Amino acid sequence: MTSSVKQPADIRESAVIGLGLMGSGIAELLARSGRRVAAIEIDQTFLDQGMARLRASLDRAVSRGKLTDTARDEILARIRPTVDIPAGVADADLVVEAIPERMDLKNTLFAQLDEACRADAILATNTSSLSITEIAGGTRHPARVAGMHFFNPAPVMKLVEVISTVLTSPETAETLALLSRDLGKTPVRVSDRAGFIVNALLVPYLNHAVRLLETTQATREDIDKAATVGLGLPMGPLTLVDLIGLDTALAVLEVLQAEFGGTRYRPAPLLRRLCDARLFGRKSGRGFYDYRHSAPATAADHNLAAAPLPAEVALIRDSGGLLDELASDISAAGISVVPLPSAGTGLVIVAADPQYRVLDAALAAGHPADVVGINFTETGDGKQRLAELVLPDVTAAGTAAKAAALAAKLGLDAVTCRDRPGFLTAGLACAQFNDAVRMFQDGFASPADIDTAMRLGCGYPRGPLEMLDNFGPARAVSVLEAMHAATGDPAFTPVPLLAEYATAGTGFRS
Repeated sequence: MTSSVKQPADIRESAVIGLGLMGSGIAELLARSGRRVAAIEIDQTFLDQGMARLRASLDRAVSRGKLTDTARDEILARIRPTVDIPAGVADADLVVEAIPERMDLKNTLFAQLDEACRADAILATNTSSLSITEIAGGTRHPARVAGMHFFNPAPVMKLVEVISTVLTSPETAETLALLSRDLGKTPVRVSDRAGFIVNALLVPYLNHAVRLLETTQATREDIDKAATVGLGLPMGPLTLVDLIGLDTALAVLEVLQAEFGGTRYRPAPLLRRLCDARLFGRKSGRGFYDYRHSAPATAADHNLAAAPLPAEVALIRDSGGLLDELASDISAAGISVVPLPSAGTGLVIVAADPQYRVLDAALAAGHPADVVGINFTETGDGKQRLAELVLPDVTAAGTAAKAAALAAKLGLDAVTCRDRPGFLTAGLACAQFNDAVRMFQDGFASPADIDTAMRLGCGYPRGPLEMLDNFGPARAVSVLEAMHAATGDPAFTPVPLLAEYATAGTGFRS
């Protein structure tokens, strides 16, 4: 059993069990760091496939000038492939398990490791979804068992989630964090819970986007644009779930649902139906998009050039003058800005706020069929704003076309959505903010580690709690309350700590 913190230099002999996509990458990473690695598989066929994958990765590094031929050969010389588990782990200071995600297989393996490993060897699992506590609880020395969750591809991705159970010794967790840094990674610390940090925050957000699509809140393209342009994220949620695999997302949601319950983790029916149809995303050729061509097939672009521009536009502005700049741009485009256009001939634009319905302003204007709301969102990092065109259900189809044509004429980067609290950007963001605050509130991870995990694991330009501080906790509470009132969904109830910070005017990262 471990009784003191081992320094990275103390981890000289290692073993990786399971040489699939993740395991071969972890073995390569450890060997690159100068450590000797026993690369272990269940049989010779899988071993040969895993070693071929590892060699191919090193060969690519050589072809790109990242490694010399000599360095590649030295790395390979430190790797000892074997199908003999007891012999492979006998001298190991660290064993990393990366076998398939089945609890019965992992329990059987860890029972073998109990017999074959030294008592002071650290046993780490790379599981992304199973209970590490259950794995550790079946061993004789549970204090030495922890999670070390790498991200694919392991040699490249900078994040490692170091997961402690209630049985893990502080020394074990600290040793793995120090080792992660020695491997050139950034560790984040989290208590054992379904999804850890990244999957617990990312996958419900993806599921939320699927719900927006299946309830016709917006098109798949506009949902994705709301995330990339409106929130500054590197990839839209529907494109991302196609990349991850719809079946993988569904499996993670089912694990989260089993542990936490509630509507936030309940898989969207559309996600389940697509999985039933074997439409898993990129790997199957179709998911939310069609990848059977050279580029993902998308819905046909609207011919905005042929759509009629409004003859005149009325702007109903709030006291903050949010539409003053828009009024100038419309006038400069040669379109009249009037107090109120004639019914059916013009367009009424109201300043929209994700906390409120545009419908109320549409009814007050007296021409509800001619009204469109507009909400400008900013990423907070100086990037281009997104214009959300918000359509009450009473808005005429011709009015929506005029609004889209006007946005195109003015060069606005725009999306269109139905008049539901949160619209697209604030709705997706605030629900994830709530999840992140709950994770901190419940003691599973610190704000800094939550933000680091999402930046390094998902490519977020800023972590969700930093984004929340920029958005404003009080405003987030108001949006969530409006979403809850409109839908009755308890998932949108602001968590108590968020409400407290909003009342106190306190930021989570400031």
